[in-house]
Amino acid sequence: MRILVTFAVEAEFAPWRKLRKFNRIDYEDLRLYRTKIADSEITVLLTGVGNQSAARAMDLMMRMADDDKYFDVCVSSGLAGALHPSLVPGDIIAPRVVRAEFQHADVQSDSIAVDQDLHKLGFEQGAKCTDCLFTTDRVLLKAKEKQECSSKAQSVDMESFEIVKEACAWGARSVVIRAVSDAFDEDLPIDFNRTLSKDSQVSVAKVVLQLMKNPMVLPALLRFGKQSRKAAEGLATYLDKYVSTVPDTQSLATSRAEATAR
Repeated sequence: MRILVTFAVEAEFAPWRKLRKFNRIDYEDLRLYRTKIADSEITVLLTGVGNQSAARAMDLMMRMADDDKYFDVCVSSGLAGALHPSLVPGDIIAPRVVRAEFQHADVQSDSIAVDQDLHKLGFEQGAKCTDCLFTTDRVLLKAKEKQECSSKAQSVDMESFEIVKEACAWGARSVVIRAVSDAFDEDLPIDFNRTLSKDSQVSVAKVVLQLMKNPMVLPALLRFGKQSRKAAEGLATYLDKYVSTVPDTQSLATSRAEATAR
């Protein structure tokens, strides 16, 4: 079975690379890594930050795949912000639905449900089962912004809707598994919307520029970095176990038939 796991940036993926050896794959402008876990071939794609970057990366993945090499499962992973007090930094979440900030012309709704069986497996493996994740086109920096979006979902990110949409277009089963990096009432220390490079990765130089403008935020930035790194480490441990237990389509069909026969 072929499983695609996506992250926005290297920092989200780095803890998993410490747990398991991944081989780098070069294909056009894609940042790809591959390994074998149990009976599955795992491919990791770094999409870059934001829905446009995610859509572009997923489109390239579709062009890369031959008819016999499409992915069976797609996992949108990485970090997410909390929009509800029930979620705290470090929580692993498995939302049932992803919702876009704006309706897309190529889909009939602004919401897409993930694969029911993969979602259930996420819950059984210890993730918090949430109703909805909201995909927006910017980092929500202030607690006030998060609270304004809290009626739409329990968590927020910038890539999952596009990833799930493209995976569904392939006919792949898709799921969202993410770790919470910041609480619903927490202001972010700097404007991360101004720290992205041309390839939609976090630019160290631009982070330093933000600090030069306001050096007093350094302690808060260090705390947030530590908090995010801990969340990513917990996510890596969870994903390593999760992908090893994902059943293939034939196994799912068999288990459903057995359940129906009882």
